[in-house]
Amino acid sequence: MMVALVIGITSGALVLGAWIGVRGWLSERAEGLLVAGAGGALIVSVMMELIEPALDVIGLPGTAGIVLLGAALFSAADAWTDRHMARAGGLGLLLAVTFDGVPENLALGTALIGTGPLGVAALAGSILLSNLPEAAGGAASMREDGESGTRIILLWTAVAALLSISALAGRWFLADVPDGTVEAITCFSAGAVLASLSTEVFPKAGRQDPHLAGIAVALGLVVALSLEQLG
Repeated sequence: MMVALVIGITSGALVLGAWIGVRGWLSERAEGLLVAGAGGALIVSVMMELIEPALDVIGLPGTAGIVLLGAALFSAADAWTDRHMARAGGLGLLLAVTFDGVPENLALGTALIGTGPLGVAALAGSILLSNLPEAAGGAASMREDGESGTRIILLWTAVAALLSISALAGRWFLADVPDGTVEAITCFSAGAVLASLSTEVFPKAGRQDPHLAGIAVALGLVVALSLEQLG
């Protein structure tokens, strides 16, 4: 039940965000602040739920190496997106969300293996807060490019379905793998998520509200840290 609820909420945020973007209900400033807060929350969740548990299993050198590998591969994919989708507007953002969301949701699925409810809530909540404004901004851009509202919703729904499959794969197919495998995968996902924060999330938040973005990041971090301590 928890698996279906968490995955439904985080992936459903993409569809809800796309709908909000098509309607034009989210201002750029509000979008930037939400993204910044989500980024701050993700820093805590990634470190405490994905990276720290791996230290006791695969050690510091292995953990560091796999995190860096995940960051490097995401950055390479992001660079390819920038080169080949530079004029794609909302479609480019949709692709970027897909690159970002697959490792995030794989990490979410693996986090559901043996993690307490509050720990899962911290990670899922930060992903939700990131997905909603990203989808809203991408959908709004696609609308400005002349895409129909129906096509926009269908495209983002397809992405949400893909991300749900990624989370289910992380939860069900990695439950019985040997010790260290899940930790290695979560570290790889953590690296990709951290790279996405530096290339997609924080620069965007800074552009849309350069004065309050730092406060929003700190607020998101404090909220996620508070959830972790309650757990």
